[in-house]
Amino acid sequence: MSLKTLETKLNEGRQYRDIDVSRFERREDNGEKIVEGYATTFNQPYVLWDEPGYTVMEQVDARAFDDTDMTDVIMQYNHEGRVFARTSNGTLELTPDDVGLRTKGNLGGTVLGSQVFEEIQGGYTTKMSFGFRVGEDKREVIEDRENNHVTVLRTITKIAKLYDVSAVSLPANDATSISARSFGEGVVEEIKQELLAREKRERQKKRIKILTEVL
Repeated sequence: MSLKTLETKLNEGRQYRDIDVSRFERREDNGEKIVEGYATTFNQPYVLWDEPGYTVMEQVDARAFDDTDMTDVIMQYNHEGRVFARTSNGTLELTPDDVGLRTKGNLGGTVLGSQVFEEIQGGYTTKMSFGFRVGEDKREVIEDRENNHVTVLRTITKIAKLYDVSAVSLPANDATSISARSFGEGVVEEIKQELLAREKRERQKKRIKILTEVL
C-alpha cells in the first residue's frame, strides 16, 4: 500500500479526537442534567504526533462543519454501549459558532446519562472524544533546517460525517487516539521519503555540477 493510499484510507475512515471537558458548564435544571461546551475549537492547532525531528499538528477550519452530515449524532461513554443523548430526539444539540462546535447534552433522560453527569460533575470523568470522518483537508510543511526539525500542519477543511461525542475514561484515550497516531505516523513517513528524495536530487545536481566543472 502506498503512502498516498494510506492517507486516503485514513481520511475515509472514522477518526477520534480527545478533548478536555473541564471547561464544560454543568447544571441541573428541573430534573434536566445539562452539559454544555465545545466538542472542538476552530483554528487552534493541537499535536497529533511528535517524535525527534518531526511534529504533526492538526486544526479544524472554521468552515469544516458547513456541510457535515449530523442527522443523528449520539452521545456515549467510550464510543460504545448505551446512548444517553442524541440529536434525533432533541437531547443533543450541536451548533458551530465563532469558537467551535458548541455542544449541549441533556443527560437526565437515562440512568446511565445521570451517572455520567455525576461523574463529570465530580471530576471523575474529565475527557471527551468525538468521532468523525474527514471530507477534505490540506497540509503545510515547515522545515527548520537549522534545528533539523520538520513540522506538518494539517487543517481539516471539511468534516463529512460526525458520528458521536463521547465521555471517555483515561484508559480509553489511548485506544480512541489510534487513528490520529496512525495518520501522524503515515504523514511523517511520507515526509521522510520526500526529504530523502529531495536530498538525493540535490546530491545528483552537485555531482553533475562538479563533473561539468572538471570537464
